[in-house]
Amino acid sequence: MKLIAVGKMKAGPERELLDRYRQRLRPSLDIVEVPQARGSPAEQKRREGDALLNACAPNAFVVALDEGGAQLSSLQLAERYQEWQASGRPLNFLIGGAEGLDSPVIQRADARLSLGKQTWPHMLVRVLLAEQLFRAQAIASGHPYHRAGRPD
Repeated sequence: MKLIAVGKMKAGPERELLDRYRQRLRPSLDIVEVPQARGSPAEQKRREGDALLNACAPNAFVVALDEGGAQLSSLQLAERYQEWQASGRPLNFLIGGAEGLDSPVIQRADARLSLGKQTWPHMLVRVLLAEQLFRAQAIASGHPYHRAGRPD
Protein backbone atom coordinates (compact mmCIF):
# COMPACT_ATOMS: atom_id res chain seq x y z
CA MET A 1 0.00 0.00 0.00
CA LYS A 2 1.39 3.36 -0.99
CA LEU A 3 0.60 7.01 -0.31
CA ILE A 4 1.89 9.29 -3.06
CA ALA A 5 1.76 12.95 -2.12
CA VAL A 6 2.98 16.31 -3.34
CA GLY A 7 5.49 17.99 -1.05
CA LYS A 8 7.98 16.93 1.56
CA MET A 9 6.89 16.43 5.14
CA LYS A 10 9.35 17.81 7.63
CA ALA A 11 10.05 16.53 11.13
CA GLY A 12 7.49 17.65 13.67
CA PRO A 13 4.28 16.62 15.39
CA GLU A 14 2.44 15.81 12.15
CA ARG A 15 5.28 13.54 11.04
CA GLU A 16 5.38 11.80 14.43
CA LEU A 17 1.63 11.16 14.34
CA LEU A 18 1.81 9.89 10.75
CA ASP A 19 4.64 7.54 11.67
CA ARG A 20 2.64 6.24 14.65
CA TYR A 21 -0.25 5.21 12.39
CA ARG A 22 2.03 3.89 9.66
CA GLN A 23 3.63 1.50 12.17
CA ARG A 24 0.21 0.07 13.03
CA LEU A 25 -0.94 -0.55 9.44
CA ARG A 26 -0.72 -3.99 7.82
CA PRO A 27 0.22 -3.98 5.03
CA SER A 28 2.46 -1.05 5.78
CA LEU A 29 1.89 2.33 4.19
CA ASP A 30 4.86 3.39 2.09
CA ILE A 31 5.13 7.09 1.38
CA VAL A 32 6.38 8.53 -1.89
CA GLU A 33 6.81 12.29 -1.99
CA VAL A 34 6.87 14.11 -5.31
CA PRO A 35 8.18 17.66 -5.55
CA GLN A 36 5.96 20.71 -5.55
CA ALA A 37 5.99 22.22 -9.02
CA ARG A 38 6.61 25.83 -9.93
CA GLY A 39 4.91 27.97 -12.55
CA SER A 40 1.36 29.08 -13.15
CA PRO A 41 -1.37 27.28 -11.20
CA ALA A 42 -2.28 25.25 -14.31
CA GLU A 43 1.37 24.33 -14.90
CA GLN A 44 1.83 23.32 -11.26
CA LYS A 45 -1.24 21.12 -11.43
CA ARG A 46 -0.09 19.47 -14.66
CA ARG A 47 3.47 18.81 -13.49
CA GLU A 48 2.41 17.51 -10.09
CA GLY A 49 -0.27 15.36 -11.71
CA ASP A 50 2.33 13.84 -14.05
CA ALA A 51 4.62 13.13 -11.11
CA LEU A 52 1.82 11.51 -9.09
CA LEU A 53 0.81 9.26 -11.98
CA ASN A 54 4.41 8.34 -12.77
CA ALA A 55 4.86 7.18 -9.17
CA CYS A 56 1.88 4.79 -9.44
CA ALA A 57 2.32 1.16 -10.35
CA PRO A 58 0.72 0.51 -13.76
CA ASN A 59 -1.71 -2.01 -12.26
CA ALA A 60 -2.43 0.00 -9.09
CA PHE A 61 -5.89 0.57 -7.71
CA VAL A 62 -5.73 4.37 -7.44
CA VAL A 63 -7.69 6.28 -4.80
CA ALA A 64 -7.51 10.03 -5.33
CA LEU A 65 -8.16 12.25 -2.33
CA ASP A 66 -10.33 14.89 -3.90
CA GLU A 67 -12.89 17.36 -2.58
CA GLY A 68 -15.39 16.01 -5.13
CA GLY A 69 -14.91 12.43 -3.95
CA ALA A 70 -17.19 10.26 -1.85
CA GLN A 71 -17.63 11.32 1.76
CA LEU A 72 -17.79 8.05 3.66
CA SER A 73 -18.36 7.21 7.28
CA SER A 74 -15.64 5.16 8.94
CA LEU A 75 -17.80 2.04 8.60
CA GLN A 76 -18.39 2.72 4.90
CA LEU A 77 -14.68 3.33 4.37
CA ALA A 78 -13.90 0.03 6.07
CA GLU A 79 -16.22 -1.73 3.59
CA ARG A 80 -14.72 0.07 0.60
CA TYR A 81 -11.20 -0.58 1.83
CA GLN A 82 -11.93 -4.31 1.95
CA GLU A 83 -13.32 -4.15 -1.59
CA TRP A 84 -10.24 -2.27 -2.80
CA GLN A 85 -7.94 -4.82 -1.19
CA ALA A 86 -9.95 -7.68 -2.71
CA SER A 87 -9.11 -6.32 -6.16
CA GLY A 88 -5.67 -7.90 -5.72
CA ARG A 89 -4.08 -4.74 -7.10
CA PRO A 90 -1.66 -2.61 -5.09
CA LEU A 91 -3.44 0.30 -3.42
CA ASN A 92 -2.10 3.77 -4.23
CA PHE A 93 -3.59 6.81 -2.47
CA LEU A 94 -2.88 10.17 -4.14
CA ILE A 95 -2.78 13.59 -2.47
CA GLY A 96 -2.26 16.58 -4.73
CA GLY A 97 -0.71 19.93 -4.07
CA ALA A 98 -2.21 23.32 -3.30
CA GLU A 99 -3.80 23.57 -6.76
CA GLY A 100 -5.51 20.20 -6.45
CA LEU A 101 -5.42 17.23 -8.81
CA ASP A 102 -5.12 17.55 -12.56
CA SER A 103 -7.92 16.04 -14.64
CA PRO A 104 -5.79 13.09 -15.92
CA VAL A 105 -5.25 12.08 -12.28
CA ILE A 106 -8.99 12.20 -11.60
CA GLN A 107 -9.63 10.21 -14.79
CA ARG A 108 -7.04 7.57 -13.82
CA ALA A 109 -8.47 7.16 -10.32
CA ASP A 110 -10.44 4.00 -9.64
CA ALA A 111 -12.04 5.75 -6.66
CA ARG A 112 -12.22 9.28 -5.28
CA LEU A 113 -12.36 9.96 -1.57
CA SER A 114 -13.10 13.21 0.26
CA LEU A 115 -12.28 13.83 3.89
CA GLY A 116 -15.07 16.39 4.07
CA LYS A 117 -15.91 19.84 2.83
CA GLN A 118 -13.40 21.63 5.02
CA THR A 119 -9.99 22.60 3.71
CA TRP A 120 -7.19 20.65 5.43
CA PRO A 121 -3.45 21.32 5.29
CA HIS A 122 -1.95 18.79 2.89
CA MET A 123 0.44 17.42 5.49
CA LEU A 124 -2.42 16.87 7.92
CA VAL A 125 -4.40 15.04 5.21
CA ARG A 126 -1.68 12.38 5.27
CA VAL A 127 -2.26 11.86 9.00
CA LEU A 128 -6.05 11.81 8.63
CA LEU A 129 -5.84 9.24 5.84
CA ALA A 130 -3.44 7.00 7.77
CA GLU A 131 -5.69 7.14 10.85
CA GLN A 132 -8.77 6.28 8.82
CA LEU A 133 -6.97 3.38 7.10
CA PHE A 134 -5.94 2.08 10.52
CA ARG A 135 -9.54 2.45 11.74
CA ALA A 136 -10.81 0.65 8.61
CA GLN A 137 -8.44 -2.23 9.28
CA ALA A 138 -9.53 -2.40 12.91
CA ILE A 139 -13.22 -2.43 11.95
CA ALA A 140 -12.62 -5.07 9.27
CA SER A 141 -10.80 -7.28 11.78
CA GLY A 142 -13.82 -7.23 14.09
CA HIS A 143 -12.50 -4.72 16.62
CA PRO A 144 -15.51 -3.04 18.23
CA TYR A 145 -16.18 0.35 16.69
CA HIS A 146 -17.08 2.89 19.35
CA ARG A 147 -19.73 4.60 17.21
CA ALA A 148 -21.55 1.42 16.19
CA GLY A 149 -25.18 1.49 17.20
CA ARG A 150 -25.23 5.22 17.79
CA PRO A 151 -28.47 6.85 16.57
CA ASP A 152 -28.21 8.96 13.43
